[in-house]
Amino acid sequence: MVVMRHIPFLRAVFWHSITAVGGPQGHMGMMLKTFVQQRKDVTEAELVEYNGFCQLLPGASSTQTLTLIGYKRGGLPLAILTLLIWILPACALMGGISFLLDYFEDMGLKVGVFKFVRPMAIGFIAYSTFRIFGVAVNNTITKVIMIVATLATFIAFKTPWIFPALIVAAGIATNFSDRRIPQTEIPHKKIGWGNILIFFALFGLAGYFSETASRQNWEYRKPINLFENTYRFGSLVFGGGDVLIPLMYEQYVIRPETKRIQTTKRDVLKMSREDFLTGSGMVRAIPGPVFSIGAFTGGMVLRDQGTLMQLLGCVIGAIGIFLPSALLVLFFFPVWHNLKKYAVIYRSLEGINAAVVGIMAGATCYLIKDTFLSSLIQAEAIGIWDLMIVIITFLLLNSNKIPAPLIVAGCLVLGWFI
Repeated sequence: MVVMRHIPFLRAVFWHSITAVGGPQGHMGMMLKTFVQQRKDVTEAELVEYNGFCQLLPGASSTQTLTLIGYKRGGLPLAILTLLIWILPACALMGGISFLLDYFEDMGLKVGVFKFVRPMAIGFIAYSTFRIFGVAVNNTITKVIMIVATLATFIAFKTPWIFPALIVAAGIATNFSDRRIPQTEIPHKKIGWGNILIFFALFGLAGYFSETASRQNWEYRKPINLFENTYRFGSLVFGGGDVLIPLMYEQYVIRPETKRIQTTKRDVLKMSREDFLTGSGMVRAIPGPVFSIGAFTGGMVLRDQGTLMQLLGCVIGAIGIFLPSALLVLFFFPVWHNLKKYAVIYRSLEGINAAVVGIMAGATCYLIKDTFLSSLIQAEAIGIWDLMIVIITFLLLNSNKIPAPLIVAGCLVLGWFI
């Protein structure tokens, strides 16, 4: 009966999972539209806070943010259901692609349907930046932080440490003055350590068993190696998919070809460069989290073991990559929720929220430059179409009359015919 009460929310999560494109920044815009404006599950201020908090943690930030929305609405059970519904469609698609790769050339004839997904995602990011600006930027220090974060993000967009560094620096900056928010005493509250103990236990056990399985040449060592690889990626990656994908490329494409591995003839997990680049391209085109590439790489590195092992690889890859994100966010958020009642933390939130706005503004500018600025300068048709899609997406969102999934569907249909 408790689950039945949340079915409308879970239905909204499912629709979000099959329409949310554009990576973490694009997902933020769609969450703002769906869970703030339409459903009112959280406020704009809460969504900004959740997003800023998740930027401090390793793992899939948009996944963690959505998990927190479920946690706020229905506690741990609903948070877990939210996580599963969010990741399953993308992981199923990417796992399926690992089976269909031999036929990808035939599928590639219709990849043009995704041509307007990127400019549409930029429109979502621009819209969420516009809306959140009014909530988070309201005095001199937050304006300065936003401008600095915008410039830093634009200049160092692909640098993995830039986002957590900006968040931490902004939180420190707003603590130089205590006039607005004086310190008050807050009693300490009990902290549950279960999730963080599970996180570290799995990290240690995965490493131990993976190394032991390789050294002793266990028959089913590769699934164990795969879980250790993906769990490690999910535990240590800051910066989202733009950082995760190069790490996976080094692990599965570059490392097997190194002199050390070639000399020892160690049978490590590997895949071809062409297959990896195909998967990394497709994961950016489909809706859902970029971390779902874990299901694709998991299937590919166990592909030579047979169909059942390949399917197992997809499952292990998906679980391993997302499990650390869930454990970390569900442990640290209650801690954060208690700590933010202290003035020093509450003052930090001002800076963190302003930095989030700056990061999103910088991401919008960078993506516009990276996606179609050169085409616009040369007056090419595709650049003009892309700019029109960005503007139309922004205006439709601002009108608040058309649901986000319909905007996504419209861009896919337009990409099919143009």
